[in-house]
Amino acid sequence: MTAARVAAALIASLFAATLAKAQEWPARPITLVVPFAAGGTADLVARPIAQGLTEKLGQSVVVENKAGAGGTLAAGIVSKSPPDGYTVFFSTIAHTIAPSLYKSLPYDFEKDLEPVTIAAKVPNILIVNPSVPAKTVGELISWIKANPGKVNFGSAGLGSTEHMSGEMFRASLGVDIVHVPYKGGAPMMTDLIAGQIQMAIETSGSARPHIQSGTVRALAVSTLKRSLYFPELPTLDEAGLKGYEITTWYGILLPKGTPLAIRDKLYAAVVDVLKQPLIVDRLKDLAAEPGGQTPAEFAKFIASETAKWRKVARDADLKVE
Repeated sequence: MTAARVAAALIASLFAATLAKAQEWPARPITLVVPFAAGGTADLVARPIAQGLTEKLGQSVVVENKAGAGGTLAAGIVSKSPPDGYTVFFSTIAHTIAPSLYKSLPYDFEKDLEPVTIAAKVPNILIVNPSVPAKTVGELISWIKANPGKVNFGSAGLGSTEHMSGEMFRASLGVDIVHVPYKGGAPMMTDLIAGQIQMAIETSGSARPHIQSGTVRALAVSTLKRSLYFPELPTLDEAGLKGYEITTWYGILLPKGTPLAIRDKLYAAVVDVLKQPLIVDRLKDLAAEPGGQTPAEFAKFIASETAKWRKVARDADLKVE
């Protein structure tokens, strides 16, 4: 047998083995790694999807919370996991923000992980303490301009979606507002309600109950289209911040090198799960809209998000040590 035939036979046998693995997948439980603590929005979105996948795939999909380093700890772990479909990553918007903030990361989000689909998207909402003398975005902007350096916006920490949303707000208007970082969204919201800070651009899942109770006032949503769950609120783009668009999203990825047949099987299962009434209702409780974009669409979205946040971080001279 010639060398060429030996090589061809070897490639054929490897392809057959890979195909066989893909066809039998999943043959054992799957771990869905969530990069933030239990009880947070990412965890609350991931768990019903994991339950739906368990029923759809016939194998347990177990949520494993690996919090740390703004979500990058878990991303690094998953990127180095075996590409066999049994370790799945539940990413968030934080993973397209991180490359612009950290001097170095133990992984390359775009090169070391394989996009499957967006699981859900939620708008951020511009909220203020009820004592703020503004009922509209225009009135808020006028008030900020009349009080330069005296208006604080809170966030769940450096590099969080609230922080970056606030930085984009500041840059879009050229206003003087002060960032106050907290160790999580809950303490930030406590201080906003108490009036220690005046405003925040918070994820809708976290803001919704406080809006409904009247402890904060909602002025606008951060998406280009109005939210299905807050149709009365204008978008920030409508309110004068042209081109302002931020969506807090949650996505599903696999370690790079995972057979495409496994990726496609997982993609089909997730899309089916996202259509199930129980899952739709659970996501609705978080003011989240189901995703379902193709792997190619998700990859393109990740690239555009990464580029957007690099510009925001560069313009604001932001770095996390």
